[in-house]
Amino acid sequence: MLSGRFAFPADGKLVRDLIPDVIRASGVEPLIREAHRDELPGLLRAKLEEELAEALCSGHPEDPEEFADLLEVLYALAALQGLTPFDLESIRERKAAERGGFEKCLVWLGNRAGDAA
Repeated sequence: MLSGRFAFPADGKLVRDLIPDVIRASGVEPLIREAHRDELPGLLRAKLEEELAEALCSGHPEDPEEFADLLEVLYALAALQGLTPFDLESIRERKAAERGGFEKCLVWLGNRAGDAA
């Protein structure tokens, strides 16, 4: 599950709350520190990039576990702005009503020459 042989930044990387317990259960004592509030946005953005890369590089990018990991990080980023998952869903619904979603799978190729944008 978690290997002791992976690279991460010198100041560490953000992990889920129970990961230290998982590491301890494997017989290793993790080195853990609590993130400062002012560094959380950067740590969460890095975690989002990590989770997105995992989702895109996995053999099964449609894996629901990967979607859940992405949501968890997005919810944490939103919480820093005082937003709840409900708030995000309300915003998503409003934007979908105003601009549509991605159900039709439309790809924009640009505009015809001479047409206004």
